[in-house]
Amino acid sequence: SFGTAGLRGTLGAGTNRMNVYTVGRATQGFADYLNAHFENPSVAIARDSRNNGELFVRTAAAIFAANGVHAYVYPRISPVPTLSWAVRDLGCSGGVCVTASHNPAAYNGYKAYGPDGCQITSEAAAAISAAIESTDIFSGVKSVDFDAALAKGDVTWIGDAVLERYYDAVLSKSVSNLSADEVAKAPLKLVYSPLNGTGLVPVTTVLERAGVTDITVVPEQRDPDGDFPTCPYPNPEIREAMQKGIELCERVHPDLLLATDPDADRVGAAVKDGEDYLLLTGNEMGVLLLDYICRMRAERGENLAEKVAVTTIVSSAMVDALAAKYGFELRRCLTGFKYIGQQILGFEQSGKGTYLFGFEESYGCLIGTHARDKDAIVATMALCEAAAYYKTQGKTLWDAMIDMYEKYGYYKDDIQSITLKGIEGLEKIQSILETLRKNPPKEIGGYQVTSARDYKLDTIRNMATGEITETGLPKSNVLYYDLTDDAWLCVRPSGTEPKVKFYYGVKGTSLADADEKSKALGEKVLEMIHQML
Repeated sequence: SFGTAGLRGTLGAGTNRMNVYTVGRATQGFADYLNAHFENPSVAIARDSRNNGELFVRTAAAIFAANGVHAYVYPRISPVPTLSWAVRDLGCSGGVCVTASHNPAAYNGYKAYGPDGCQITSEAAAAISAAIESTDIFSGVKSVDFDAALAKGDVTWIGDAVLERYYDAVLSKSVSNLSADEVAKAPLKLVYSPLNGTGLVPVTTVLERAGVTDITVVPEQRDPDGDFPTCPYPNPEIREAMQKGIELCERVHPDLLLATDPDADRVGAAVKDGEDYLLLTGNEMGVLLLDYICRMRAERGENLAEKVAVTTIVSSAMVDALAAKYGFELRRCLTGFKYIGQQILGFEQSGKGTYLFGFEESYGCLIGTHARDKDAIVATMALCEAAAYYKTQGKTLWDAMIDMYEKYGYYKDDIQSITLKGIEGLEKIQSILETLRKNPPKEIGGYQVTSARDYKLDTIRNMATGEITETGLPKSNVLYYDLTDDAWLCVRPSGTEPKVKFYYGVKGTSLADADEKSKALGEKVLEMIHQML
């Protein structure tokens, strides 16, 4: 089904698989929507390295052209942030990126974007979905020959000038205060992996122009390969995807290991910790970058009280401590980077608020407003800058993270998920949410529930007084529980996989204490949910 994340599923034949027919029907619906809402509409189209990506791009471009929607197409694989950039740079009415992000190799997907370069709103998704539903998958799709449309000028290749403007925009987001002499005394040594995706050219181009030249690329994961042969799925959150890079680090001994996912909107990082390499979590990376950005800006005398950082309701509570320290405004939104992109658009339209930084717990962040989706290219540059900054102090990024834990508190955030496939699985996922909705728990894992938020009903219930207030966020099938002792739990169905996800956080007196509390809460949450199945 077509939702706010567009389409995502396994490749194959059938109406619940990714193939030229489902892609074609979705494109026809999107074209109908664009023609109904824009004069002389146009789209930008990109793809990552996944199997059938080029086929789906050519299919979509030909259908857009047949419907009078001009298609600007990247001629080679290109990351999500470059698609988001192109939509606005070329003045397009929308965009499409053919990608399944970090899903296993059997998947592909179709992300739809609005004219602001942000993934489409829920309202747009509903309208497009309605247009798709009214389109016959075989006879209702208009198309022309791709090469003929290219020759006619209804399809245009996106030139290198667009990418060059993107690179310039990324490089302008540097916040480093280090002098050339300071950098020269402690040059950064990096191991990098594009995980067989789109990141190699843009990441190395930006880093080399930024002065990071000692880059060793993981050879087995260097070239684009939609089969992703080195790991079960190309997700930089998991150690299996990072293992080839870690093995290379043990020979090369770099300061930092970075890996971008196939569409290069998310980046993972690992640093040496004793005899092993430790993977930073998405929350740790987010707070490290936010703290680094604030430090650099504060050193230059900037007034951070005029800035706004944006994160999600399931991101680390440490961000609140950073906001209190540096004085910036903190806003939390629903999970999904489009909500962060919508905040940026709101700042621009209202003239109130200046965007500082945004991140999700799932390794996605955006520095600057050149793109309106996660951007691993600018994130790799910032992580290298931060690592270089701490290296001049004799520290690694993990040393800096330990300093933050000691200063702000030992926050630990984690996630559990249960996969429930098929129609019955979807019904069970909805049953779990409805059971919790109708009977909010008073206690979870030994913690008392102080308030229960229901974003679908737009309510926050004070469990002690029964008072009900509004959440102030868009309606979504998400439940959130504030717990005693700075703990919390959030339950939501995945938007891209047949899973129900459980996010939770605790605060400990040490890293070991936080780990123990987090493990215990996670076990209790799964026990509670399995009783509902």
